[in-house]
Amino acid sequence: MEGFDFNFNPKLPAQYIRELATCQFIERNESVILCGPVGVGKTHLAQALGHQACRTGYNVFFTKASRLLADLGGGHADETWERRIQHYLKPNLLIVDDFAMKEFSKMQAEDLYELIDRRHHNSSLIVTTNRASKDWYPLFPNPVIAESALDRLISGAHMITLTGKSYRSQMRPNKEVAREVITV
Repeated sequence: MEGFDFNFNPKLPAQYIRELATCQFIERNESVILCGPVGVGKTHLAQALGHQACRTGYNVFFTKASRLLADLGGGHADETWERRIQHYLKPNLLIVDDFAMKEFSKMQAEDLYELIDRRHHNSSLIVTTNRASKDWYPLFPNPVIAESALDRLISGAHMITLTGKSYRSQMRPNKEVAREVITV
């Protein structure tokens, strides 16, 4: 948290984020959803909250949504699914980065439902996403599974929408310089 530049985007709810950094949401088994466009600091904030949770003594696991789904999918193939999902149920805080980037297969949707359902009211989850939660429903092939999973994920979650310009865009090299490097 100490390294996050709250001054870059004055629209950020800095006090709210600092309150989350107390990790009381983990104590209450609540979730956090960080929404917003690319580069506004969702992943950085999720990692900072995870780091703070580690400092406080909680077990934390960070993963990209695509890796999580691929791992659980592999568990179906080699009959290790239950062992694999237990890996994601064990930490006090699971951070899933880049949630809902693309449509889910039937199996992925079912795996997400299982994960969300088993963690609901038992442990905390932080999700980062580029899409608003209302845009997640069509990504699921089965509307009943979508409603069941997302109702559990969203209800009672701390929803933070980050807006503003991309922090990363300031870190990019000058476009003129980049063209010169490419043509050399």
